[in-house]
Amino acid sequence: MQALEEKLGYHFHNVALLEEALRHSSYANEHRGANRPSNERLEFLGDSVLGFVTADYLFAKHPTAPEGELTRIRALLVCEDSLHEVAQRLELGRHLLLGNGEESGGGRTRASILADAVEAVFAAVYLDGGIEEARKLIHRVLLDTEREDIAEEKRRDYKTLLQEYVQRSPNQTLTYAMVGESGPDHAKTFLAEVQLNGTRIGSGSGHSKKEAEQMAARDAMEKLA
Repeated sequence: MQALEEKLGYHFHNVALLEEALRHSSYANEHRGANRPSNERLEFLGDSVLGFVTADYLFAKHPTAPEGELTRIRALLVCEDSLHEVAQRLELGRHLLLGNGEESGGGRTRASILADAVEAVFAAVYLDGGIEEARKLIHRVLLDTEREDIAEEKRRDYKTLLQEYVQRSPNQTLTYAMVGESGPDHAKTFLAEVQLNGTRIGSGSGHSKKEAEQMAARDAMEKLA
């Protein structure tokens, strides 16, 4: 746990809270008699802590922005993809407690599990050190690194834009394929390519297959435009 605390930049008074934040329901279900609850309750609380801290940050940063714009930006900053990237930077997958089935099924790299664990960790810090410590952590690992312009760019749906572009001409078929991957299980990089009528028109990489396809579509858009 000490290595993870170093990455978090926070040292727990009650390390059991951190252990609970890393305990997936699959592990808790396999150890029912051990009184080891899953991280689901912490995830619930962490979602609200993250939402409050992010809303407070955006409210102060954009004093004239309407509610709808603030809501849109917040959604970009706290979406599953953003939290998954936070988990990868923290190497959170290495520390998860998973049941045997989830372990063998690749749970340590599953975006939804990692994103939920990040929220649970935020809640654990909040319970252990208060809202200011949680605020500092969220800024440190998310808000100060996931700047809004970067978040906006990363969340653009290039696949849809590319589809709309090629549909201007009849009988056009786009296909995507994974052509490679590298890196350890907790921080894999995927390589994708996109083909138009069987001819490669773009390629890209990302920390998830979805992100790699988006980057391939962006590459294609830049070449076709």
